[in-house]
Amino acid sequence: MAASGAGSPGRLVQYVVVRSDLVHKLSWPLGAVITQACHAATAAIHLHYSDADTQRYLAELDSMHKVVLGAPDEAALSTLSENLTLAGVSHKLWIEQPENIPTCLALKPYPKETVQPLLRKFKLFK
Repeated sequence: MAASGAGSPGRLVQYVVVRSDLVHKLSWPLGAVITQACHAATAAIHLHYSDADTQRYLAELDSMHKVVLGAPDEAALSTLSENLTLAGVSHKLWIEQPENIPTCLALKPYPKETVQPLLRKFKLFK
């Protein structure tokens, strides 16, 4: 699964997966949760800045496509991160400091069809 997708005709998308329990069970303010997603997305872009797909994604600045999905809890987010790592999918698991709480993860931009099958069980964040 560790394909760069360079030259792929597929639409590039950056997936962000956020723990929904932060809002619904732990009562984090929505703004704080959105901030976590922003941190993860920015970090993933930074870490993979020289990647061909990342460069193409950034070159299309006014038509960037992101999909924000919800993970039910920390265990689901951690399992997803492990599965993505095993599949060779580049991502950043954001761990909020100093609390050391995994809050979300973001993939580097990929052609949608490359990574969507790994994320099927996660629904849009609400």
